[in-house]
Amino acid sequence: MTSAISRRMWGVLASLTMILTFLVAGPEAEACHDDGPSVDFWLTVLHNNDGESDLLGSGEEGGIARFATVRRQAERDAKRYWGVKGKRGVVFVSSGDNFLASPEFAASEGDGVFYDARALDMLRYDAIALGNHDFDFGPDVLEEFITEGFRRPGRPPYLSSNLDFSAEPGLQTLVNRGVIAKSTVIRERGERIGIIGATTENLPFISSPRNVVVNEVLPAVQAEVAALESRGIEIIILISHLQDIDGDVLLAESLSGIDIMIAGGGDELLASPGDPLLPSDVAADIHGPYPMIATDLDGNDVPVVTTSGQYGYLGRLVVGFDDGEVLVIDDDRSMPLRVVGESTGTDGVRPNRRFVRVIEDPVGEYVAALESNVIAQTEVQLDGRRFPGVRSEETNEGNLIADSQLWQARQLAADFGQPMPDVALQNGGGIRNDSIIAAGASPGATVDITELDTWAMVPFASFVAIVPDIPRTQFKEILENAVSRTQAGDTPGGTGRFAQVAGFSFVWFGSGTAQELNADGTVAVPGTRIYDVVLDDGTVIVDDGVVMPGADLTIAIVDFLANGGDEYPFRGAPFTTIGVTYQQALLNYIVTSVADGGLGGLISDADYPAGGEGRSTEL
Repeated sequence: MTSAISRRMWGVLASLTMILTFLVAGPEAEACHDDGPSVDFWLTVLHNNDGESDLLGSGEEGGIARFATVRRQAERDAKRYWGVKGKRGVVFVSSGDNFLASPEFAASEGDGVFYDARALDMLRYDAIALGNHDFDFGPDVLEEFITEGFRRPGRPPYLSSNLDFSAEPGLQTLVNRGVIAKSTVIRERGERIGIIGATTENLPFISSPRNVVVNEVLPAVQAEVAALESRGIEIIILISHLQDIDGDVLLAESLSGIDIMIAGGGDELLASPGDPLLPSDVAADIHGPYPMIATDLDGNDVPVVTTSGQYGYLGRLVVGFDDGEVLVIDDDRSMPLRVVGESTGTDGVRPNRRFVRVIEDPVGEYVAALESNVIAQTEVQLDGRRFPGVRSEETNEGNLIADSQLWQARQLAADFGQPMPDVALQNGGGIRNDSIIAAGASPGATVDITELDTWAMVPFASFVAIVPDIPRTQFKEILENAVSRTQAGDTPGGTGRFAQVAGFSFVWFGSGTAQELNADGTVAVPGTRIYDVVLDDGTVIVDDGVVMPGADLTIAIVDFLANGGDEYPFRGAPFTTIGVTYQQALLNYIVTSVADGGLGGLISDADYPAGGEGRSTEL
């Protein structure tokens, strides 16, 4: 009796569904799909990447609470995908860089709660790729982030097919438990969907993976495709963090068996004509259509998508399959969904109240406290932009940060039994505010500098270190590395290595040969870009490209670079950290009295003129 009633009820529901389908989608929707390809499974892939701890958003744009609302609506709409025949399924993935050193991440350190992990857990991803910034605090913090931040570690799994964790016992334990894996399989409406992860091969010199071994991406991904196919899995998605979607397109040409590629790390904006964009992106350069189409090794078209990050968009790719083969992409529904407030447009949303209470409120309170702590004034605008800026040329903000490290290292060198540093270098990639901090409205007028400003400029957990006894020839190689990724045609990636400097000045030729290094940091191709190097006391280190004989140098630098980050060729030279992060060094230098070598709370135009003071000059 119960079964018969149930069948009759389902019959009534089916009839109602057909009526609603006609009313909502219209007769043309059914007719369209009757004439179209025979899709038996519609898969909606919801995705984002490079959230990078930007949990609060900006004004009416972004924010984890609004993102949660958009994500919930998108999943609901995907399951109600009226007007089509075939089953409907949804997967939700992240393509890496799930947290980042920042004032927002500092809230986690201050409160003892991984707010980013809580957010990822509450969003209920199906899989998360490991990106380079996920290793910035080292393997121990990543392990803690995964194990303590999620109620059910392993749900979702963190994925990377080309990373070997066997020399990192903590992370290897997570591998053994299936919390970290090469791939995972999701079941949707009876369909099995394989998801493979991949991480940039540049990981060792742009982050801090310690003993994690990075293997080649292509063979690792192809091997995992074969493993999934041997289990009868026909639908396979790659979620990768290669830092450049064009790299994913290029990778596709050598791959077989991947149906969909979700890229991360490049912050590219993909959109098609008519797609609503964030108000701040209306005038932005669009990298390509959503989706881009690559061609794989077998000649098949593969959709490749990404989002520009910071929880500003949720990507939605809708693909129709038949027996595991991609038949069609629904171009009308595939697009980046912008995350905006209700006052912005009809697609604006209210923040999810639970996310506001659990995530945004405590993080916002912590950041507000940093913002309310005024530490100084500036009478000159400080340029921390990436391009043009700290990754390609001298800026006054870069000079300020380099000076702070040289000053702090000289203050503490004797306490740590170290010689007095001669010079300091700060890589542009470690300067993160990517903005201009405004000056007063009239000459001599000032604006406040807050503790939050220092965190925005230099947020990583990088400690100031002293590296003694660096030969002058090696110092030139370090500078050659700093200018080796500045020109069109240079080896891609690694622009963050450009150096902001203190204690010396240098002249360089962008047209010279870029230095190339072997895996062990030795020089494979000598660089010819560094022309002159002169210490502030007038000592000539390099003249017309020739290293002058003389005493070794002592360098103040963050430990990330001393360890070979950004391919700085220290080659294992001994160094000593002095117990101060580069953010603390910046704050200390700004507030310390002039009598003690600091700035006394004033960043002046005389000390830090706009455009710098000629510490680095490109000819």
